[in-house]
Amino acid sequence: MLPNFVEMPAGAVLVVSGFIACFAGYRLFKFVVAVYGFILGAAIMSSTMGVTSTGGMILAAIFGGTAGAVILVLAYFVGVALVGAGFGVLVAHVGWSYLRGTSEPPLTAIVGFALLGAVGSMLLQRYVVIVATAFGGAWTALLGGLTLAGDHRITTAASSGDVWILYPMAPSPEYRWVPAAWLVLGLVGTAIQLGITGKRRR
Repeated sequence: MLPNFVEMPAGAVLVVSGFIACFAGYRLFKFVVAVYGFILGAAIMSSTMGVTSTGGMILAAIFGGTAGAVILVLAYFVGVALVGAGFGVLVAHVGWSYLRGTSEPPLTAIVGFALLGAVGSMLLQRYVVIVATAFGGAWTALLGGLTLAGDHRITTAASSGDVWILYPMAPSPEYRWVPAAWLVLGLVGTAIQLGITGKRRR
């Protein structure tokens, strides 16, 4: 992951990109896919570098992020399926952590929800993209907000090489309100996209 000194800028980027995805994800879907492709690519590539190699981690993150963004933008339908699958995994993790108090649901549940999300996103592209970007953006914005508020989950995982730190599904005990906030913000984003920003152009 990225070094500690980029924690605040990364949090700000997550907040901004999260709100864009939440409230205008369908209209700006290619942009949203590019952003999430960049985040995923940067997370994977930077995790391959040693935590003491700051320059190497930054270069790997830039290279991996650019590659991830380009791949997902060019592969539109793959991007749609991945958004649906990612949303399914997100629901599995958040639901499991909320009901069971742990962030590690069974692999079968993760795979099952990912497959359901992918298939659903292909059959009902517009609605699934709206819901997935609204809730995915809401989670990203909340994670960025927590980072800006002083939650050190990103830098803590950076030292352990946890590539999925941008996807922490079990809030700390003092943040048990996060799933409820995520649900409310996701519903608001869905409503705004369905009613305003996500309308089909005539």
